[in-house]
Amino acid sequence: MISGHPTPPPLLTLRGATKNFGGVRALRGVDFELQAGEVHALLGENGAGKSTLIKIITGAHQPDTGEIIVAGHSHHGLTPTLAQQLGIACIYQQPALFPDLTVEENIGLRLETGGPGRRIDWRARRIRAIELLRRVGAVIRPDAEVKTLSMPEQQLVEIACAIGAGARIVVMDEPTASLTHREQEQLFSVVRELRANGVGVIYISHRLEEIFALANRVTVLRDGASVGTHAVSSMNESSLIKLMVGREVAQLYPPAESLPGATVLTLRNLGCTRSGVRRINFEVHEGEIFGLAGLVGAGRTELARVLFGQTPADAGEIALNGQPITVGSPGEAITLGIAYVPEDRRRHGVILEMPIAENMTMAIHRRIFPAAWLRFGRERTLALDFIRDLAVKCAGPDALGGSLSGGNQQKVSLARWLATKPKLLILDEPTQGVDVGAKSEIHKIIRRLAKNGLAVILISSDLPEVLGMSDRIGVMREGTLTAVLPGGTSAAVVMAAALGQNEGRGAA
Repeated sequence: MISGHPTPPPLLTLRGATKNFGGVRALRGVDFELQAGEVHALLGENGAGKSTLIKIITGAHQPDTGEIIVAGHSHHGLTPTLAQQLGIACIYQQPALFPDLTVEENIGLRLETGGPGRRIDWRARRIRAIELLRRVGAVIRPDAEVKTLSMPEQQLVEIACAIGAGARIVVMDEPTASLTHREQEQLFSVVRELRANGVGVIYISHRLEEIFALANRVTVLRDGASVGTHAVSSMNESSLIKLMVGREVAQLYPPAESLPGATVLTLRNLGCTRSGVRRINFEVHEGEIFGLAGLVGAGRTELARVLFGQTPADAGEIALNGQPITVGSPGEAITLGIAYVPEDRRRHGVILEMPIAENMTMAIHRRIFPAAWLRFGRERTLALDFIRDLAVKCAGPDALGGSLSGGNQQKVSLARWLATKPKLLILDEPTQGVDVGAKSEIHKIIRRLAKNGLAVILISSDLPEVLGMSDRIGVMREGTLTAVLPGGTSAAVVMAAALGQNEGRGAA
């Protein structure tokens, strides 16, 4: 017998988990293990089975076959109530809180027992809320209404609820998708604190740099099956990508294939008081990808909304193909040849309850159905062309938008605006929340559009994406442009401009 402390049993073990939805096999005999005091990353492309596995762990789905072992007890399926009793909690991208109630009321509803007629100890409720918020490092008033909180603050309230419930297993599903860099660091500190206290964390993210910063081990799913569990210290970005997609993604950022042509867009001292955008000067040419970098809140999306007429400019000049224009509404922007793919697919991009064909033709209804003539054949033909050209993986043009993965939803959103035959295409966070394989495909589409002469403005919080895709880079800070830099500029120079350390350099 080997001396020393025995290895403690895992907090959670799944053995041979399978799940079918009709004829679709979502999970194929998956094994998974989570140790106490471990951050275990779960990776895979959209549709690989991550969400199904998490729903089995949290009791939302029952596995068809397989075994779940929690705290030494075997289960063939969990319910949400049983999962919570066993110490399992899940923090989603969109926290499941009551927006019109206060923080302490939300925490109380999660943690307090008893029927609706029970007497509430308001003082004890507040004291507990204050203590739990302190433990997660949240500077939040317990009497603040949840709807007044930022997304990261709501996530911290969710984590406080999990800690208060005695959660030993915490699932985090894309927790940083909408956070600033500073907010991400705060969340990372909380995750490390959970790990230090013996909590097991299952961490899902498309951002590989987060996996290397936080995780001890990583399990990769592909087509519903586990393709391996590895120590993160033994992996690099290339090896993880190969495991996820089953092949090398050698050219995540394809090189430019053509030189910029004539000037399409010119901005001279452009400003919008309502948006906080001021003194913007730059040009974009045919066949050029003009990247817009900057910290969250720097004004990049606000500038896009000005150009698309959602918050019209009240100062300066916009010229398109050399002609001064006024963009007073999105309708006018579309008529002029300006298209905008917004950052929030679910709110402003794809309508999940509508078929793909209708999503793709929404911006050109008057062209497809002139004088109220119903020409569904033409709509279907156009949709089929885009499904082929953009390689949209779907059951056909009649499939609902909500049936698609994130990457394919983004392609449908892109198709909607390409259907308007724009001269200028503005892409706001075009690969946010999509897996690495879909990201590579979208980058190739953007490069092909530029090669065909389209002028593109690419807005991204992913600095490697801006550096890898842009022919030139405009850097914004506090609503204005601090620099216009050539393609190939280093990340350090771009960040210096974003922080205002070389303001005015090349801004023209």
